[in-house]
Amino acid sequence: MVMRVIEDMKTELLLTVTERRDVADGIVELALRAPTGGRLPSWTPGAHIDLVLGDQLTRQYSLCGDPSDEWTWRIAVLREAEGRGGSKYVHEHLTVGSTVASLGPRNHFELRSGSDFIFIAGGIGITPILPMIAATEKSGHTWELHYGGRCSESMAFVDRVQQLGSGNVTVYTESENGRIDLDSALGTVRPGTQIYCCGPSPLLDAVQQRAVEWPAGSLVVERFAADPSNAAGADGPGFEVVFEQSGTTAVVPPGRSIVEVAEEHGISVITSCEEGVCGTCETTVLEGEVDHRDSVLSAEERGSGSSMLICVSRCNSGRLVLDL
Repeated sequence: MVMRVIEDMKTELLLTVTERRDVADGIVELALRAPTGGRLPSWTPGAHIDLVLGDQLTRQYSLCGDPSDEWTWRIAVLREAEGRGGSKYVHEHLTVGSTVASLGPRNHFELRSGSDFIFIAGGIGITPILPMIAATEKSGHTWELHYGGRCSESMAFVDRVQQLGSGNVTVYTESENGRIDLDSALGTVRPGTQIYCCGPSPLLDAVQQRAVEWPAGSLVVERFAADPSNAAGADGPGFEVVFEQSGTTAVVPPGRSIVEVAEEHGISVITSCEEGVCGTCETTVLEGEVDHRDSVLSAEERGSGSSMLICVSRCNSGRLVLDL
């Protein structure tokens, strides 16, 4: 099952597409298994995998199946006309019998403990939410789902979410009943309740604004695009970076990222979004104070200072030592 170990010590797996089906207009669900039929690495609700699509394309897709299924990973992919080529590749090239390389799974959208849960999903953002709801239902906690999209035909797994058990499911279609009613969903502050939201940036921004009165840590979001509130990744003064494993010291000047400087010095870094939203380039920090500019790491992870996303984040201390 293991193809090779890449230079940054992440294991790349070779997978086979065993099922493919349309689950909404422009959305396909794929079932992925090891060619030998062996067990796949375990994962938890909210996790995603990286698919290596061709020579220069690595993209992230949330796992939307059952974590207890040790042999099959499931993803659902929306074909994005304005995307960067990943969804087009999946839709046009990955059919039953195709093989594809994968990294992960990784989880920066982990389900935390809470007394009850509010899930908010927009469009393809339903994918990481599905296994979260299943786990919440199994644990016996109270939950509700607010799921919105342009029209019912474009919304994946609508039938599935409406049969999810004891929770309260509200489906919003812009063509019929408008956008998600955030005043109804979040208007009453409920201490101990966890809010999970995934979807397009306008929805996440609106949810963050509406939840500003909730206790700190109540809201957890997963973004598909960079948070506009973060400063531009390349702005700011230059600094020194030490790549500990390679024994290289270099200067990251204004207007350049750590990733770019690393690659100039022959240090291989796997990247994908280059916007601080996917987590692919997360790197261990051995020394230095990080200027975090990503949309992935939690406040706790940032506070620990133990890792950073080197595609956008920079340095506040003038010098960083990285495990590269």
